Amino acid sequence: MACATTDDKKTIEGSTADIYFQLGVRYLNLNKLEIAKENLQHAIRLNNKNAPAFNAMGVLDEKLNKIDAARSHYQIALDLTPDDLSVKNNYGRFLCEQGESEKGMALLMTATKDGLNDRPWLAMTNLGRCYMHTSQYQEAEAYFEQALQFNANYPPALLEMQKVNYQQGNFMVAKVYLQRFAQVAEPTSESLLIAAQIEGASGNAGMAKHYETLLLTKFPLSAEAKRFKSTK
Repeated sequence: MACATTDDKKTIEGSTADIYFQLGVRYLNLNKLEIAKENLQHAIRLNNKNAPAFNAMGVLDEKLNKIDAARSHYQIALDLTPDDLSVKNNYGRFLCEQGESEKGMALLMTATKDGLNDRPWLAMTNLGRCYMHTSQYQEAEAYFEQALQFNANYPPALLEMQKVNYQQGNFMVAKVYLQRFAQVAEPTSESLLIAAQIEGASGNAGMAKHYETLLLTKFPLSAEAKRFKSTK
């Protein structure tokens, strides 16, 4: 019987690492974070150059509010694969949310301009969010519009168009995007809060109350529900 070579062993470990990575991402998407973490850690132990696993660990760390760990994992993923669009998108978004807009925008901008990017609306939406963080609403709106030109039914971009128009006082336009969002996505705590704000600003107290009730009923423990309660 032939003995397994070192190359054979690496191939087997690499395949096993990929399986653990896929399981980790699946559990991450199901929000089963502890099981996701175990699988992603296994993937990295078997292959410490597994950039997608480090990228996924960054997302998981964010969900667990482990900001330093998320930064570290994203940076490792970027160092391993500097041209990876998923890493640029996630890390760029993360940096913007941490107030490092210049670095975050640079990563996202390269992702939007990459000719190989078959889902440019992801980076465009995140780039718009970067501008939202710095209250540059016209620039933000331009990127959300670009994202919707590529994918007219992308819920995050539709939600952001509600926010940016609300911030600029364009309440009727915001309501158009509120309706478009409702046609393609299930409500979230975030979407219900902005819907209530839009309807309230439009003078439609009945609909505002409707969305407020949905928010408090469907997502009573959400940050948006707590924020709403604190204003009452």
